[in-house]
Amino acid sequence: MQNENKLSNRSLSLLWFGAAISIAEVMTGTLIAPLGFKDGMMAIIIGHIIGTLILFLAGVIGSQSKLASIESSRISFGKYGSYFFSVMNILQLIGWTAVMVITASRAIDGVTLKLFDYQNTLLWCILIGAVISGWVLAGFRNMEKLNFVAVGLLFVGSVILSFQIFGGAASSTAIEGTMTFGGAVELSAIMPISWLPLIADYTRFSQKKKTGALISSISYFAGSCWMYIIGLGAALYVGVTDIFVLLAAIGLGVVALLIIVFSTATTAFLDVYSAGISFMNITAKVKEKTVVLATCVIGVILAIITPVEQYQGFLYLIGSVFVPLFAILLTDYFIFKRIHADENKLIDIKNAVIWIAGVFIYRYLMGFDFNIGVTLPAMVLISILCITVEKVRVLCLKKS
Repeated sequence: MQNENKLSNRSLSLLWFGAAISIAEVMTGTLIAPLGFKDGMMAIIIGHIIGTLILFLAGVIGSQSKLASIESSRISFGKYGSYFFSVMNILQLIGWTAVMVITASRAIDGVTLKLFDYQNTLLWCILIGAVISGWVLAGFRNMEKLNFVAVGLLFVGSVILSFQIFGGAASSTAIEGTMTFGGAVELSAIMPISWLPLIADYTRFSQKKKTGALISSISYFAGSCWMYIIGLGAALYVGVTDIFVLLAAIGLGVVALLIIVFSTATTAFLDVYSAGISFMNITAKVKEKTVVLATCVIGVILAIITPVEQYQGFLYLIGSVFVPLFAILLTDYFIFKRIHADENKLIDIKNAVIWIAGVFIYRYLMGFDFNIGVTLPAMVLISILCITVEKVRVLCLKKS
């Protein structure tokens, strides 16, 4: 796939807008409902601005260096360091694929139960896996056509869904819950942050180096905010935060089924494809498309045999790996101007130690309720640590 055509700005826009339209984003938006509509909207926008700005910087690295996301970690951590992050990313992406598949399958169950009095989660998991595999087999050359049709359907469906929700007597008062404003900001930032290990996999193919990352980030920002707001409004309109109950209560029938299936395909495609890219960073002995399809199959199997609730703590733990990673990488790339990977460097001990410290910083800050969330303060502190350590290192070298 790496040798296929470059991606135009329109292709990148469709790709990332389609990635943003997902049940997972709507479901996360429902969790913000205890704040009420006004505060919830503000938290969604602030969180997405923070997360998308960081996502944009990661995308710039891909469009300028032409390196895949995890491959670019060689700049800061060396070859063996990038292998470690490749494994972490593959695990994360298999987990996210499983979450997307099982969440979508349960949502389909809720709709088909209401429409046809029929439920079969196993069948839906397999069918969704087949649709994702079809997206993979189509490849980049046909992906724009598929995404144009899929995103068009998703856009129309989402507009209908929005009118259904906001055309009714939605309440502007908060429902019961313990969500704080800072927690809602972090929930909003975490979605664009979760794409950090993926975005450069696609912006490196951008035809226009200066605008590819910007178009990708803006498209994702618009789509993701919209989905969060739909979830927030739906929870306040129906009075519950269970996405499966919401879909059944709103009663969109076939429209809901189309939104679920196509949104899962457009989002999960990026997960399985990037898992293949991360595997290729370790070894090129296996064909990329084979690894991508295997990732899809493993994700579907996990979705079938493991309850989705057991993924959440694991995914947040794996996610905490990447905030310190990209805090260090962005500091190296944009502040220290280290824009090329040294192929002779096996591992950067200094940055490895800072990364370990960064994981502890991130986990420690999770215990605090900042109005701007945890991600931005953690990344700023880790970046300051990088700059301080580098200045001390240079000073010691001068003295010696």
